[in-house]
Amino acid sequence: MKIVDRGGGTPVVVVPGIQGRWEWMTPAIDALAQRCRVMTFSLADEPASGATFDVTQGFWCYVEQIRLALDAAGVGRAAICGVSYGALIATAFGARYPDRTASLILVSALPPSWRPDRRARFYVRAPRLFAPLFMLASLRLYREIAAASGGLLRGARAGLRHLWRVVTHMFSPRRMARRVGLLASIDVASVVPHIPHPMLVIMGEPWLDRVVPVERTVREYAALSPHARFETLARTGHLGLVTRPDEFARLVVSFADAAHGAALRRRVG
Repeated sequence: MKIVDRGGGTPVVVVPGIQGRWEWMTPAIDALAQRCRVMTFSLADEPASGATFDVTQGFWCYVEQIRLALDAAGVGRAAICGVSYGALIATAFGARYPDRTASLILVSALPPSWRPDRRARFYVRAPRLFAPLFMLASLRLYREIAAASGGLLRGARAGLRHLWRVVTHMFSPRRMARRVGLLASIDVASVVPHIPHPMLVIMGEPWLDRVVPVERTVREYAALSPHARFETLARTGHLGLVTRPDEFARLVVSFADAAHGAALRRRVG
């Protein structure tokens, strides 16, 4: 399996979203690598991941991929950071491997009870045929890119940079549709009745996030972890880790460092 392993300090594993490619998160990975030891990878069914996808495990194959990455890196415990769809993977990992989870950091997270809405079901019905429509619909994200960048011109430049990452590391409509379908076999809310780990949920502003229902996400994770910390990245929506990577990295690393230090103190005590 191909693992990106950069930086030094508190280990943080970043799990990508439903598109499956870690490269889409490059600005966030670069910012994290300046502050901690960051590990990431493409999801197991991506050919570029170098991993093996076991269809009999389905969704749990992505969960096991985190364990394999930790083993390969020689890391016992880490902060597990999941982005969007990856937040469900991270949460399920925390439930299956609590001893290897120092903390959970969920970014622009799908709520645990998420199921595809009418728009998602429309694309899943014929993913290759509707891929151009999906790309066109993604233009709705430009509003948040412009807001995070501080203006239309800067937003256009930032949008083009993100588009370049997308085009040069193209998503597979078929694999994305399969990942949506895999959620039908798992109810994260029942698999994870509560979250014992320190948990940080980072969301964008509700009026800018056109992908995730922010209020519902906050409500459902608060029910799973009453002591969770919730942070909003101002002037961002679903792409905050890309549009404001330095602010994102500061939140992640300060939380991961604090959780790591608390765990060490408990062991010593």
